[in-house]
Amino acid sequence: MTLPVATLDHVVINARDDMDRAADVYTRLGFSLTERGYHSLGSMNHLAMFGTDYLELIAIPKDAKSGRLDLLTYSPGLNGLVFGSEDSAITYAALAKAGVPVDPPSEFTRPVKVDGAEREARFRTIRMKAGVVPYGRVYYCHHFTRDLVWRDEWRHHANGTVAIVRAVIVEPDPAAASKLYADMFGPESVRDIKGGKTVVVGNSRFDIVTEAELKAQFGDAVPDAEGRKAYMAGLTFRTVSADKAARALQAGNIGGVTRNGGRLVVPAKEAFNAVLEFVE
Repeated sequence: MTLPVATLDHVVINARDDMDRAADVYTRLGFSLTERGYHSLGSMNHLAMFGTDYLELIAIPKDAKSGRLDLLTYSPGLNGLVFGSEDSAITYAALAKAGVPVDPPSEFTRPVKVDGAEREARFRTIRMKAGVVPYGRVYYCHHFTRDLVWRDEWRHHANGTVAIVRAVIVEPDPAAASKLYADMFGPESVRDIKGGKTVVVGNSRFDIVTEAELKAQFGDAVPDAEGRKAYMAGLTFRTVSADKAARALQAGNIGGVTRNGGRLVVPAKEAFNAVLEFVE
């Protein structure tokens, strides 16, 4: 059975139980967020939609006693890397045959307001078995109602973002960590880079690097590891204009931003513990 094609669906910032602050931070970073949505699983979210992928902020209510309480077990910041699936049954069968440790697909919903009417967005996800990924959550998402998620009116951002270019993962042994992706997408999807490995994911890539390499690239802008040896560290966004992104960050009163030509870096402490990079 043919392995799934690597396509990036979305990335997830874990706001734990502090969604109000996370939404404020990412709005000030220049992202246009969708209305707050509520999953049938008990979590809530805001999305920043781009061309073919998106950023998700996820959290649970402060007084939650049930639902997605697992979000509280993770540090704040980048916590989810999600691949696309056009057919979750086929994807699951192919992954299982390849020996990738995945759980069977599970389905959930979320109400969405579109043109003044409430509709129901439906999803099915395929997640890695518990303990497989030490640095966060890696899974697949099958959208049954893409028209309720990718809408042009939600794709316009003050910072000019049009796509996710890269996610950065810290791992003490990048070569060992990259094996999961070679098993999922084939060995040709994994390449050597300075300080680690990279996984080619459609128009994006996931860099798996040592902590030393992360600090070489981002200096003091790196996230607080909170004692973790392995963690998801940051994101690179494609913007139509570095000047536009710079103006949005200034208008949002985002501190500590550094710029080198067409590259801007936002310290993790200004972006809910995820270092962000904007590139033209």
